[in-house]
Formats: sequence, C-alpha cells, structure tokens
Amino acid sequence: MSTRFPRDRFDDVADGPRVGAHRGAQRRGRGWIAFAWAALATGVLVGIGVLVLALLNGSYSFSGSDSPSASTSSSATSKPSASATSKPSTSSSAGSGADSGAAAATPAQQGTTTVVVLNGTTTTGLAARASATLTGAGWQVASTGDAGTTGSTSTVVYYQQAAQAAVAQGIAKQLGVTAVQQSAAFPNADVSVVLGADYTG
Repeated sequence: MSTRFPRDRFDDVADGPRVGAHRGAQRRGRGWIAFAWAALATGVLVGIGVLVLALLNGSYSFSGSDSPSASTSSSATSKPSASATSKPSTSSSAGSGADSGAAAATPAQQGTTTVVVLNGTTTTGLAARASATLTGAGWQVASTGDAGTTGSTSTVVYYQQAAQAAVAQGIAKQLGVTAVQQSAAFPNADVSVVLGADYTG
C-alpha cells in the first residue's frame, strides 16, 4: 500500500518561471558570446606581451629621430678624437727645432704678450742674467724664477698661441738660441723661456 503525501506547489506543472532547484531555459547563442569575449581578451593580452618582449629585446624601436641622433653623436665623438690625435703631431713637429714659419718680432712689437724667464739648471742667477739681457734690449719681462726641473740641457722658448710665435722668435734671437716651440705646459705666461745648460748668459 503506497503512502500518499499531501499536495504542494511542486505537484502542479506550469509554464511560468521554474521554482526551487530548477533553472530557467538558457538563451540561444549565449555560449558563442562568451567564447568571442574570451578570444578577444586573449588576443589583446598576446599582443601586449609581444610588444613588451620586442621593446625589452630592442628589436623594435620608435625610429624617426633615433638614427639621426645616433649618427650625430657618433660624428660628434669622432671629431674630438681626430683633433686630439692631430695636436701631438703638430707639437712634435714644432719641438723638433726652431719655428721658421713666423718672422722674429722686435721689442716694439711685443704689445701685451707676457714673457717670463725660468732657470732650468742648477746655475744660480742664470734667469736674472737672461732677463737683464732682454730688458736691456727693450723687451718687457714679467717675472723670473726656477723651472720645475734643473736638468735642462737646451734652452727652449715656449709660446702658447700661434699669434705669439713672432714674439717668441724675437726673444730667442735676442738670447742667441734657436729652439722655439708651441706648448701649453706653461700657462702662467704667453711666452716662457726655459734656460738650459747651453745658455751661458
């Protein structure tokens, strides 16, 4: 004998919305919409990842101003190196002997060119005697002193700028020496006379 249960709301079937654990009918095409959104999100993420990796590896660059600047920087760095390598050759050629390119100036043509006389030997008073020789001839000597070394064998007249070469030639001629050289080793004066052991005064 079967047991009869009292009727409830689940015994009546209706066309309305389902009640309880039952779900309503799904709409048509809902799965394709979800798939499309998932595919779009995947494509965007993959594109971003490829772009980031390309930028990190350097295979992709926003060219337009990079290559011109690179060429400009390379040319800018090449110019100082060329000038730096050319200067020693100029100074070495000048140091080989007298600078014959400029005519010797006279004391009246000294102008504002400053001249110092330095003693490069151990002989006491040698710079003072050379300075007296120059001032007696009309040259203006700013100061005298001792050079950084006392082992100079030859007297050299140094000048800094090319425009001062004529004055350096005139000083050398007055002292009876021939070695004239352009150098920036003596920045305290335009023309620096370094007396060596060959100068007797």
